[in-house]
Amino acid sequence: MFWTSYLLAVLAIVLAWPVPILLSRASWPARSPFTAMLLWQAIALAGGLSMIGAMLVYGLEPIGDNLISGLRGLAAMVFFNAPTTALGFWHLFALSAAALLTAHLVFTLLLTYYRIERQRRRHRELLALLAAPSVDADRTVVISHDSPVAYCLPGGARSVTVLSDGLMAALEPAELRAVLSHENAHLNQRHHLLLWAFAAWRQALPWLPTTRLAQEAVNSLIEMLADDVALKTETNATLIKAIAIVASGPTGGMAAGTATGVAAAALPSAHPGLALDGLEAPAGAVSGSARTTMSRVSRLLSPQPQLPAAARGLVLAGCALLLALPTALLIVPGLLG
Repeated sequence: MFWTSYLLAVLAIVLAWPVPILLSRASWPARSPFTAMLLWQAIALAGGLSMIGAMLVYGLEPIGDNLISGLRGLAAMVFFNAPTTALGFWHLFALSAAALLTAHLVFTLLLTYYRIERQRRRHRELLALLAAPSVDADRTVVISHDSPVAYCLPGGARSVTVLSDGLMAALEPAELRAVLSHENAHLNQRHHLLLWAFAAWRQALPWLPTTRLAQEAVNSLIEMLADDVALKTETNATLIKAIAIVASGPTGGMAAGTATGVAAAALPSAHPGLALDGLEAPAGAVSGSARTTMSRVSRLLSPQPQLPAAARGLVLAGCALLLALPTALLIVPGLLG
């Protein structure tokens, strides 16, 4: 497993630095946001698996020719008092680092989920006091505020879209339908789960460029996916005007991409400052939201055709390869020695 650990380490470095930088600068994701979203997920999963796997494989190298046999040998040492002399200092260090990193990632994921759910619960309590059900749309409530505000609050059967009466007064019927379609798309496609996963990843590894680039890209891509749903029933011009009106609000709401899936826009008069997925807004979040808005408007002003089927298939094959390569290196006995 000697060469396997080094290959996994190289793969982890490549997926942590040059690949996300290149992908973040590419123009094609706007043409096929769903395909690009799958690629970002594959990069994140393969990168994390390679990072942890490299340390595990190196640590287990003296006692097994692959991950499974190595773990069996380690279990024999822990539970059946097998000799541990085969493991040197650096092997034990690598195993400890892998265990700590895994625990850190899992703990951060759970902690992020807990914080999101607590913030959503508080937000629902505020909405129960300050919002009234909309007479024009199901699963929609209206808050009394002059500024244009639109966002969605996920929660299974309790999911709602929140609009301000200032927004409803500013929008034409077609523009209001575009906003509702956009927000409902976030709820129906479970975009909040993606935001949760990538927010947790960034919280766990804030020093890793991949985490910041991935979170920003995912925020932008889910907005484009929701736009595409709205465009099935409304025109580009209608959606652009709706984005511009919502973006003039205090947080940008739907147009900024910061309110997606959670209580980011919040109740401006009652609970300002709630941020993405119930977490504090990171530095640069406002500028990132502005970039998302500009990307969406530019995409609508100059529509580009979807990537050809062959190109999408190539990207999907790359996703499968990214996930298969570290998995094969970890479990295939004796692969690469």
